[in-house]
Amino acid sequence: MGRRALRKIDPSIDLTNHFRTFDQLPRPWDAAMLFDRLAPLEVEVGSGKGLFLRSAAGRPEVDFLGIEVVEKYACFAAASLAKMGVTNAMVVHGDALRVFHELLPDESLEAVHVYFPDPWWKKRHRRRRVMRESFLHDVQRTLRSGGSLHFWTDVEEYFQTSLELIAAHTSLHGPLTVPEPTAEHDMDYRTHFERRVRQADAPVYRVEFRKK
Repeated sequence: MGRRALRKIDPSIDLTNHFRTFDQLPRPWDAAMLFDRLAPLEVEVGSGKGLFLRSAAGRPEVDFLGIEVVEKYACFAAASLAKMGVTNAMVVHGDALRVFHELLPDESLEAVHVYFPDPWWKKRHRRRRVMRESFLHDVQRTLRSGGSLHFWTDVEEYFQTSLELIAAHTSLHGPLTVPEPTAEHDMDYRTHFERRVRQADAPVYRVEFRKK
């Protein structure tokens, strides 16, 4: 399923507190410079329209950083957070692999969320998948003890291949079963993509791993 067209963003919305580019991130890393406090930090790789961030921001004791490589989606997600007035979530426009490898320190994250990443269907393109050996090394490195990796996809082959990579190249504990909850309302889904997949009665493959 491809991405659908976005609604226009209200140009009057101030994104100052909810949007950054890769070059605007603090060096050396300091999450307190982004959120004006020190709190547990969770990162979403590929935020899309930002539904997960909007829902997750309901946990005020945790800060959430979404990373989105497509600028118009990053701006859209940031605008939705700004309209809500949340203070514990923001979006970065940039390459998540670079953020993890170049900026995030060891044991700095409570959780990493990867929901419905691009499957890169052709075999010759699969090296572009986010679930690769180098990224998984960085996930394990940046997670704190007891921290979690959440991975969901609607592509069974990608799911199975990722499980094999995680088992072969990390010491994360799992796979742990993640139940599929019944949606209580029309937007009660982890992401917009999950909503589309489940409303089409297609399967979603979900898993969680934890750092010992």
